[in-house]
Amino acid sequence: MRFVFADSMDYVDPNFDFIKDQNAATRKPYWDDQYPHELLGYAPYDGMLVSRAIVGDHRFPGKYTEAQAMRFRRVGARKFLRLDRPEHADMMLMGDCGAFSYSAMDAPPYTPEDTVEFYADGGFSHGCSIDHIIFEFDLAATGMGGGSETARERFDITLELASEFFRASRDLGAGFTPIGVVQGWSPDSMAAAAHSLLAMGYRYLAIGGLVPLKTETIHRAVEAVDAVVRCKPNGRIHLLGFAKADDIGQFSRYRITSFDTTSPLIRAFKDARRNYYLRNGNGEIAYYTAIRIPQAHENNALNRQIKTGRLRQETLARMESSALAALRDYSKSRLDVESVLDAVIDYARPVHRSPHEPEHTLDRRMDTLREHYRRTLEARPWDRCRCRVCAKSGVEVIVFRGSNRNKRRGIHNLGVFREHLRQQLAL
Repeated sequence: MRFVFADSMDYVDPNFDFIKDQNAATRKPYWDDQYPHELLGYAPYDGMLVSRAIVGDHRFPGKYTEAQAMRFRRVGARKFLRLDRPEHADMMLMGDCGAFSYSAMDAPPYTPEDTVEFYADGGFSHGCSIDHIIFEFDLAATGMGGGSETARERFDITLELASEFFRASRDLGAGFTPIGVVQGWSPDSMAAAAHSLLAMGYRYLAIGGLVPLKTETIHRAVEAVDAVVRCKPNGRIHLLGFAKADDIGQFSRYRITSFDTTSPLIRAFKDARRNYYLRNGNGEIAYYTAIRIPQAHENNALNRQIKTGRLRQETLARMESSALAALRDYSKSRLDVESVLDAVIDYARPVHRSPHEPEHTLDRRMDTLREHYRRTLEARPWDRCRCRVCAKSGVEVIVFRGSNRNKRRGIHNLGVFREHLRQQLAL
């Protein structure tokens, strides 16, 4: 099972100054920044996925600048992502259309022809057909029953575009693998979509619409498609946007060849508690809460309190500085855990305070947060990891503060997750 990382311009400045909280003076964005496989010194994934919606074009703007999008098409995905070294030659380069980005539209903004052109320009090894995401899912629906009018329209659109894309993709030659995307509102409708795609000639199917589903519901969807795919000796399955990446071991019984996710990286700064990954002695992943020390002058909650006169900018700056200094002193064994917790929680109180919240409610939340932080500090996970990120960043990697720290922690997580996946699936 191959782990494909869905990129969203997830690179960092390798020379970021943590003490001054600023990028290198001579830094050129993108050119001097490093992708995870550069920062870690190895690729913590088996391939990368790039969505058309991320790159963008004149019809549908993405995250790339115009200059970046032009360069991507000119040099191709492999060179743009800096995967053109010999050790990365066998990595999957996968494309899709980014169905979530246009989910509010009546129809996808792309055609099979211009999608094939995008894949050709990017030099992709694999590319998904154009799909239109179906958000509803009914486990009780049987056959082709159930499904709203919108769901049925999107089902038909997805299959019609897949048929056209498969024919158009022949121009890309034998080095390109077309992937037919399965959308449906129930296990049986997904199975029907899989039947249709295999009849078109696809042998690699991607199951879409999984992001909002619970793990058990995903099992039902995958099981239905898997039963169809197993009828073809060379049938394969990809899971698109598999947000439950930590549960991937549960899916090893299906004919899943690959899956893509950003979950380990995203959790570094979007999860309330599980921000830092570390494998424990039992081979499982232990999760630690990052220490939140936001920049006082950029935090909206703090700025609102300054404007109302509840807090002074100078006081907040002093508390912020004290929290950072205490954490750094603790990492050098110059300060005890209670003292650093005092400094961090003192600064956390105004960050977490709500205008109409009773003080005793805030007290309880701070007590809970203190215990989460205590567990992180006493474990000192940044000292136990030997990856390049932790070796160079030290305690800064556990600080929840700004993109350069948060994405570094996410890149570290990718490395831990990849090793965990190898062990779990005996890769």
